Amino acid sequence: MKYFITLIFSMIFITAFSQIAPNKYYVQFTDKANSPYTLDEPLAFLTQRALDRREKQQIAVAENDLPVNPQYLEQVAAAGATLLFPTKWLNGVTVSTTSQQVLDAIAALPFVQGVRSLPEEPLKQVIKEKTFFAAESIGDVYAPKTSPLKQTGSFNYGNGFTQINQINGIPLHDAGFRGQGMVIAILDGGFTDVQTHVAFDSLWLNNQILGNKDFTNPGGNVFSESSHGTSVLSTIGANVPGQLIGTAPKASFWLLRSESVSSEHLIEEYNWVSAAEFADSVGVDIINSSLGYIDFDFPQWTHTYPDMDGTTCVATIGADIASDKGILVVNSAGNSGGDSFFPYIGSPADGFKVFSIGAVDGTGARASFSSIGPTYDGRIKPDVMAMGQGTALANGNNNFTYGNGTSFSSPVMAGMTACLWQSNPNFTNTSIREAIKMSGSNATQPNSTFGYGIPDFYQANSFLTSIDTGEQRETNLLKVAPNPFQTVERIQVFSQKPCLVRIFNSNARLVGEIAVANYQTNALRQVLNNLKAGFYTLSINTDDEVQIQKLIKIN
Repeated sequence: MKYFITLIFSMIFITAFSQIAPNKYYVQFTDKANSPYTLDEPLAFLTQRALDRREKQQIAVAENDLPVNPQYLEQVAAAGATLLFPTKWLNGVTVSTTSQQVLDAIAALPFVQGVRSLPEEPLKQVIKEKTFFAAESIGDVYAPKTSPLKQTGSFNYGNGFTQINQINGIPLHDAGFRGQGMVIAILDGGFTDVQTHVAFDSLWLNNQILGNKDFTNPGGNVFSESSHGTSVLSTIGANVPGQLIGTAPKASFWLLRSESVSSEHLIEEYNWVSAAEFADSVGVDIINSSLGYIDFDFPQWTHTYPDMDGTTCVATIGADIASDKGILVVNSAGNSGGDSFFPYIGSPADGFKVFSIGAVDGTGARASFSSIGPTYDGRIKPDVMAMGQGTALANGNNNFTYGNGTSFSSPVMAGMTACLWQSNPNFTNTSIREAIKMSGSNATQPNSTFGYGIPDFYQANSFLTSIDTGEQRETNLLKVAPNPFQTVERIQVFSQKPCLVRIFNSNARLVGEIAVANYQTNALRQVLNNLKAGFYTLSINTDDEVQIQKLIKIN
């Protein structure tokens, strides 16, 4: 799929360069020929942790992992443009220039793929509040609460109790899974006061902030301009007993700014991809992106509903590539649910492999602003729901407050997902995502307003811990592989006797019954391949033996 997506990108979006912000352009290269980088020496461009993540999930280093050819970048700069950020996955670079002569010189370079002319008339700019943030709000400052209702298990969660208890994440914390060893990248618009806010004292003390980088302004300061990322980070990493405990307070973080909060331009989608590439290279496990793209200050760039097909928007393409690299990409569904004209999710939440999170309130009711699906091609979105209305969070100046927006439901989910993956490290990003979906309150009847519902992380963990990942001893009657599976590749039969295989869904309902004799497994394979995505239990019986095997069928 990733090669098909790259082809679509090359054919539809970019012929050479196009204006993506005032005086800023994207230059598309033709190839990576004569690069000093090779797939044989991946440590030149990927950290060991990034390679370890690939190896664990059996993902090979690919050509799109190779950096953009540095000689190409040098020649673009020599033509007179200011280089902004390269993107190796898309094989191009964003640049800044006010000169048509410079653009012509870049277009003439032999490794630049054609030219897309600028409009004859100047683009009309309409400055307005960012659509994604328009439905979000931050409430009044609140005082610490230490109600006995908040003092449960290992932590006194304070006002953060409801949002973690709603998804039944406390048992994972109680079992010691609080994000240790997991690395999360936060892609956002700014992290004002993160360096000084009491919510993050333990992150700094324990070296859990691994670094930061600004992808809106080369060499910029991410701890400025906006506290949106501050609030997002707090729902995961805050650790102030009696006030706010996040869903993964022991995880480690990269703070990456890809969003310009003062404007909305198409370049921000390219910034998103460059930031995700960096996150991949340093070995993150999870990306939280409380961002979304629909309309822009220049209406000529605005996305339409047909663009939300999982293959069109730049950020969506990048997000799915990030998933191909083994990262679990968690993204806000969006805050357009109350818009009668465009209530749908935006980019990159429409991605095939993006974990898109809608918002509910503390009672579990859908927030009216939470964007809906389906995607234009008919897929269920959002995937699941978490608390995004009345979410407890930290804000600037050592404040604690409440917020409304899918910007906050997404990190609540991302943090808890880190704990689940920590508990089940032998699974892939896809398996972790599917386990969470199948534990949802709406898993048997998912729809395009509530997705698979509100997950139960205790149940998701139970699903995963009961599955043979290959680390356990071989089963004694029959084994299905791979597991999880889209298509069954092999069924091994170890019993000399005929087996009766019964298939039960997650609600313990019998959905299939097949006799397997003389090692003939085609009928069973066909039945398993025709199952809907979900969790299943195989009861395998001979006349004197019984085996139970758990399976996950993924989309």
